[in-house]
Parts: sequence; C-alpha cells; structure tokens
Amino acid sequence: MKVLIVGSGGREHAIACSIAKSPKVEQIYCAPGNAGIASVAECVSIGAMEFDRLADFAVENKIDLTVVGMDDPLVGGIVDVFEGKGLRVFGPRKNAAIIEGSKAFSKDLMKKYHIPTAAYETFDDPKAALAYLETAKMPIVLKADGLALGKGVLICTTLEEAKAGVKTIMEDKQFGSAGDHLVIEEFMTGREVSVLCFCDGTHIKPMTSAQDHKRAKDGDQGLNTGGMGTFSPSPFYTQEVADFCMTHIYQPTMDAMKAEGRPFTGILFVGLMLTADGPKVLEYNARFGDPEAQVVLPRMKSDLVEAFEACIDGRLPQYDLVFEDNAAVCVVLASDGYPVHYEKGFEITGFENFDGKDGYYCFHAGTAFKDGRIVTNGGRVLGITATGDDLKTARANAYKAVEWIDFKGKYMRHDIGKAIDEA
Repeated sequence: MKVLIVGSGGREHAIACSIAKSPKVEQIYCAPGNAGIASVAECVSIGAMEFDRLADFAVENKIDLTVVGMDDPLVGGIVDVFEGKGLRVFGPRKNAAIIEGSKAFSKDLMKKYHIPTAAYETFDDPKAALAYLETAKMPIVLKADGLALGKGVLICTTLEEAKAGVKTIMEDKQFGSAGDHLVIEEFMTGREVSVLCFCDGTHIKPMTSAQDHKRAKDGDQGLNTGGMGTFSPSPFYTQEVADFCMTHIYQPTMDAMKAEGRPFTGILFVGLMLTADGPKVLEYNARFGDPEAQVVLPRMKSDLVEAFEACIDGRLPQYDLVFEDNAAVCVVLASDGYPVHYEKGFEITGFENFDGKDGYYCFHAGTAFKDGRIVTNGGRVLGITATGDDLKTARANAYKAVEWIDFKGKYMRHDIGKAIDEA
C-alpha cells in the first residue's frame, strides 16, 4: 500500500511510525510533514488546507489510503473532497467533524441525547454573556466555540477574570472567528482522562486511556497550551469507569451522530472528567490527540492500518484491538516563551542517542531542515516518549531521555505524571 498522512506535528510523526510497522505498507508520504517525519516518510510540500492539491497528488501517485491527522482540514471538509474524487480516506466528513468544530453543537448534542456533561449556556452577544456571568457561580469555564489550537478554553476563578475572558474571546478576538460564539460552562472537579476511540459510523472501540497536562508550567500553572506532556494508562480509568462510559457516553455519541444524519467515521477523542457524580464529557475532538497519540500508539500491538480500514469499511467489530501491558510517558520539549512569544531556528542536537534504543521515541512536532541541520520551528518542538513496565518506570525513562536532546531555549515541565508517580 501507499499511504498519505496529512499534517506536520508530533501526532502525525507518531501515526507515521505506527503505519511504518504495518507489513501492508510499502510507501508513506506526509504533507507537509517535518524534519522527523522525513525519516519514515517522503515529505510533500503541500499545505494541509490545500484540499484539491492533496487530492490531485493522491490520484497521481496512486495513494491507497489517506490519513488526516489535523483538526482544521477535517472540519474544513477534506474527507468530502477526497471521497468526491473516489479516494479512500480515513477521518470524519465535514458534517461529522463539527463535533469538534463547534463546541455549541457538541454541547447541544449531549443535552438532546442525555449524554453526561457540564451544565452550560451559549452566547453570540458579549453583553448577554457578561449579564449571565453576574449571576453565575465561580469558578467558571469559558470556551471559544470554534477551533483554537487547544487553547480556546479559559478557567476563571473570579467574576473579574470571567469578564476579562469574555472580552479576550468575543471582543479582542484572540482566537479569531472561533470566538464569534461563546460557551459558558459550569466548572467540574475531578480527574481528567482522555480516551481515543476508533469509529466506523455505527460501532466504536475505545483505545487505552491517557491523561494530558495542558498548562504551560509545573503544578498546572500558566497558560493553556496544546499539551505539555501526557501519560498512559490512567490508573483512575478503571474497568467500571470504562463500562459506564461505553454505555452512557461512547455508544450514545455514535448513535446520536447517526440519528442526526452525521455518522462519525474516524477517531473520536473523548475528554472526560471523572466527577463525584460519575464520568462527564469535557470535550470531543475528531482526531488523535496531540500529545496523547504519542503515548497511546507506541503501546498499540494491533496493526494501525488494519484499524483504519476496518473503520472505513464498517467492520470495526471484527477488528482485534490489543495494547501492551505497560505504560508510556511523553514529555514535550518546547521553545522558551511558548505559548506566547518564542524564537525559532535553533539547531537541535542529540538525536543519535535514540538510535537502537527500544522503548524510547523522539517525535518531532515543530522542526525543520536548515542548511542540512535540524532546527526548531515551532512552540512545541519535540515529544520525548518512553515506555516502562509501570508509570513510575516510564516517567523515569522519559525524564532520562529528555537530557539526551539539547537546543537553545529548551523548556519543559518537570512534573508530567508526577502526581501518579507519588500516589
């Protein structure tokens, strides 16, 4: 098979590495890719939002399967374009990707079909939002309705903070048109868990659990980011919790989307909060999480390409999904100043330390080639993942491996998985 991956981050690098393990695959392309992906795939200089150019490339190069890693092209309708040209593509169509593209849509869906989630209100007028806040209980959560690179959620502890948040999202347009509509949600407490699921439009198969660390600084302080690190599995995601989620969240979501005429085929990412009242949905995404993919996929024993094909063909129940009985931790190496202001173009050294070491992975997120060297090219630069027999061992291995890499402005959190480690 010839496979094309659409995207350029650490998630796409993890997907490429997993696809490369499949005996069914002969050639991998990635558009646009990055310096790390270039070691397992041929990178193609076509942007992820250039749907027609990507589809033409797939036709000309006889691509057997296209895998879309990113949210923007999915929400924009890349799958519809590919299918319109008779191409085989993995991901939800535009009318299903709205489950991530609009938080208001997903909240209304959950309310209509009685899927447990936080209480909420939706606003398109900042004055109405401010008036509502005057009577609301603090802390409270503000969510830009559209895509915002994982950063469009503000947790506000005071009324003043919340009012400032409305201004930031709806008036200052910090997240662009994503802030045209605003969801104001009750603040839930509990353990967060992320579960990625394979979906074939009717059936759903959850993968192993993971937990992300969104804040920029140690102790969950600082601004929200795309994710500073993650671990898998979550010890709090018990079989009892998994069974509840399958009965009350996962399958009902699939059934709801189908009933709405929006059958969901692809990866459904379910962000959960394990509250005192049981698991509730924090958010849905329509693709692999980043950096969740970097800890979930290295633990997957089953053939990833076979999973994609089972989803496309509507035969997911026949697919045998198996994970290693181990753990994985990913620590993100970022550029100092992320997620606000940071510099690019610094040489990265130490990649050779990963050569031939089983259980250690260096996934490239924001890298590029410059004068034959690999340099920093983004806020999140690398995802250093290590496995181990348990979370404590995996965490120690990951923090050992981050020392193998060096670049100017290298920044990371030092507490990824620490709370679990000490539990």
